[in-house]
Amino acid sequence: MRISDILRSKGAGVVTIGPEDSVRSLVAALAEHNLGALVVTTDGATVAGIVSERDIARGLQAGPDLLDTPVSQIMTTEVHTRNPDDSIEDLMLLMTERRIRHVPVVAGNGALVGIVSIGDVVKGRIGQLEFEKQQLEGYIAGAG
Repeated sequence: MRISDILRSKGAGVVTIGPEDSVRSLVAALAEHNLGALVVTTDGATVAGIVSERDIARGLQAGPDLLDTPVSQIMTTEVHTRNPDDSIEDLMLLMTERRIRHVPVVAGNGALVGIVSIGDVVKGRIGQLEFEKQQLEGYIAGAG
């Protein structure tokens, strides 16, 4: 199974935010779209960073003024990305080793084409295992 399989079933739409946008607008966008992270981009295609609920929680240690600061102050700039042709196993390994829950997906030219969450991976794996189970049950029923 490939990352492209997950994107095909969930859709490749990505909600993004600009680095100059406020954390207040970030919180609103996360709530509006029921997401845990947004890709930060200046042009809609190039990944400049990623910002998650975890980044907001860490930033709140600085005080309530966080809501009026730009996203660039709390975003993660060292972003681990994957290609649509990469395997789900590779993606799971990255998420586990780096303890990250959202991975932007970029094409060979570096353009943003999607984002995959740990929930998307779990849903994809469950679907794959269910399919394999049905195939085995069919094989066993046909052989008996």
